[in-house]
Amino acid sequence: MAQQSTETDWVSRFADEVIAEAERRAPGKSGADAPVIVCASGLSPSGPIHLGNLREVMTPHLVADEIRRRGYACEHILSWDDYDRYRKVPAGIDPSWAEHIGKPLTSVPAPPGSPYGSWAEHYRAAMEESLRELGVEYRGISQTEQYTSGAYREQVLHAMKHRADIDAVLDRYRTKDKPKAGKQQQKPVEAAELEAAEGSGAASEDDGSAGGSGYFPYKPYCTVCEKDLTTVTSYDDETTELAYDCTACGHSETVLLSGFDHGKLVWKVDWPMRWAYEGVLFEPSGVDHSSPGSSFVVGGQIVREVFGGAQPIGPMYAFVGISGMAKMSSSKGGVPTPGDALKIMEAPLLRWLYARRRPNQSFKIAFDQEIQRLYDEWDALERKIADGSAQPADAAAHRRAIGTAAGELPTTPRPLPYRTLASVMDITAGHDEQTLRILGELDPEHPVTALDETRPRLDKAEYWITTQVPAEARTIVRDEPDKELLGTLDEQARGSLRLLLDGLDEHWSLDGLTTLVYGVPKIQAGLEPDAKPTPELKVAQRAFFALLYNLLVGKDTGPRLPTLLLAVGADRVRKLLGD
Repeated sequence: MAQQSTETDWVSRFADEVIAEAERRAPGKSGADAPVIVCASGLSPSGPIHLGNLREVMTPHLVADEIRRRGYACEHILSWDDYDRYRKVPAGIDPSWAEHIGKPLTSVPAPPGSPYGSWAEHYRAAMEESLRELGVEYRGISQTEQYTSGAYREQVLHAMKHRADIDAVLDRYRTKDKPKAGKQQQKPVEAAELEAAEGSGAASEDDGSAGGSGYFPYKPYCTVCEKDLTTVTSYDDETTELAYDCTACGHSETVLLSGFDHGKLVWKVDWPMRWAYEGVLFEPSGVDHSSPGSSFVVGGQIVREVFGGAQPIGPMYAFVGISGMAKMSSSKGGVPTPGDALKIMEAPLLRWLYARRRPNQSFKIAFDQEIQRLYDEWDALERKIADGSAQPADAAAHRRAIGTAAGELPTTPRPLPYRTLASVMDITAGHDEQTLRILGELDPEHPVTALDETRPRLDKAEYWITTQVPAEARTIVRDEPDKELLGTLDEQARGSLRLLLDGLDEHWSLDGLTTLVYGVPKIQAGLEPDAKPTPELKVAQRAFFALLYNLLVGKDTGPRLPTLLLAVGADRVRKLLGD
């Protein structure tokens, strides 16, 4: 019997389902005799592997990790579809790279200036680094190595022998109308929507060609120009003699497919072949692969009818939206990658975004001011976990975010609020001594004594401020008092400044200054400092805050005032407020 989970999150439910399917496929086998449970992902390093593609990896990673936590042998394989064809030259790349269109990604030179040996290696390396930081454990499989080593030779010959059967399956769908994209899935309204399947091998819905010589599910790469602009003209099942013509360079060749490793099965055949070859039990796919005639649907029939295997459990996953990423920091190609996100987010936070939403739920990843609210939400969850008040599904998502079966991920020892750190880095422009002074004064009873206590969160906040916040929104503290503004203040405004200045020494901490700045308008209204605000009082507070911002930074708004006051320092505050 499969070990059932007592948790209520989507990861546990899929783990239950996968374990049950593993026991159905291998009845009576348990412990050391049980086959390894295989969860799979596939990515094509055809360009920047973005945050939508990351869902292709995180979904099976989380399920595989839960299965391992329960004591089952489970492997997460990640197929690098680096034997895919190079399709187009991305924006920002030398147009001369168009000469490589049609070649395998591993045969295309890396982008200009890259230290890597090929296009595929360049983009794969960036993703591998991000997956290491995210704690994703997997076995990488290069499809170039698989095909060119002859690992799939038997499967290729089998597919060619049964090409009529494959053609018959495909033909069931060729005349069906495909649903309009707008009816498949509600996409996030935010800018920069990222289809999770875009850029993966699954993005190519190629099913081979049925020309005058018949249908062939295999596509050779020309041995002269290396391009796949080829047409198979004949094939002999007995001898495996295959003839092809290349329309790119004019080369024609006859080879023995039993010893020829310079081509690949078309995608709709390649994917189900791999399911059978690897024994995959769980592999998600993007929303566009769940429609009639799509590669996942067709593959389910091909794997059973042709390769004698079984279709994996394959949940559909939805789009990932991006909110407010500055153009200056996006990866070449205009799409943000996991590496971009990890420059402003701690790894557990990014993992949490994927763990807390069911695969078929869209969500957004924030690069704008919303990231501050996101960190606040994460910190609030941490407090609920600590006091035992978190809901079971929230606690499960948190547990999956902070670590894996192999152990917990590194965390910030002193996780101060992200918005506070961002404000401090904004005001100090990254000056370490000044930053440490301010952080040490936030909580005088438990002062920060070294910046490393607040890292890596401090560094993420600094990177966010310097790359994602426009220059006009940055905070620049005045050098000299605004004497003109100070000279126009009425008695009430001057009185409010006096109350603030008189209370600075007594309230010089983050909590103390919060009480002080909100309390000044209350005292002026004849109320106690802890009185609940009325609508009239809120108006007075907003006017007081605007006055302070204008006197300190020359704008109506800015960082939270208690943080700003600490950052400016008591002596400079007194100078700028006319003391």
